[in-house]
Amino acid sequence: MNKETTIGQTANYLGCSIETLRRWDKERKFIAYRKENNYRYYLLPDIEDFSEKLNLFKIAKHWIKSKRLFEILPRYFCPDSFVFKSRLTRLQRDLEEKNNSRDFSSLLSSIIGEIGNNSFDHNIGNWPDITGIFFGYNLKKKTIVLVDRGQGILKTLKRIKPQLKNHQEALKVAFTEIISGRKPEHRGNGLKFVKIAIENSKMKLFFQTGNAKINLKRNKKFQVKKSITSLRGCLVKIEF
Repeated sequence: MNKETTIGQTANYLGCSIETLRRWDKERKFIAYRKENNYRYYLLPDIEDFSEKLNLFKIAKHWIKSKRLFEILPRYFCPDSFVFKSRLTRLQRDLEEKNNSRDFSSLLSSIIGEIGNNSFDHNIGNWPDITGIFFGYNLKKKTIVLVDRGQGILKTLKRIKPQLKNHQEALKVAFTEIISGRKPEHRGNGLKFVKIAIENSKMKLFFQTGNAKINLKRNKKFQVKKSITSLRGCLVKIEF
């Protein structure tokens, strides 16, 4: 039996407002079902299918910015590293089926794997409110999004480098400095690989943790900037 969701739950799933859903229903862009009391409701498979038409980054950002925890669409939620790795394998297969070269598909999967595994490896036993990450992709739009509501890079690196003052310093260290390989001190070493891989390809990377962010791509100077808004955990978008 298909799971029914309220209009409020559906708004959270899609990262939009209830008013937007009502407008979409009226415009017949995304039609709601109605109960005898005329209350709108939606079916989960319909929501997941419709989400493919929307901006995944906006949906993920709505989840990470929310002070009130709510469920992610099952299609995008990885509660543990096993599920994440399984979906990553499927993504690599989908990439190859879309006529991407095996070398490129392997490289992109490795980049995603480093970022996603960091979320799980360095939040073990310390997830603030939910164990798991958002992992979604749209091959037509050539976009991949990964998000976690974890501790963030600053709090993790401070265990090794207590002198770090802010999120900007921590993000720079994570992407540019070699850190001891002893667990749990290897936080961010994989991000050096990510930096080099992005800078030597046609891909683009947006990465934010706390109020620090980077926009990384080929022939662009590496620079950490301060964001107007601050986020818990990490928010990542890869374009290829």
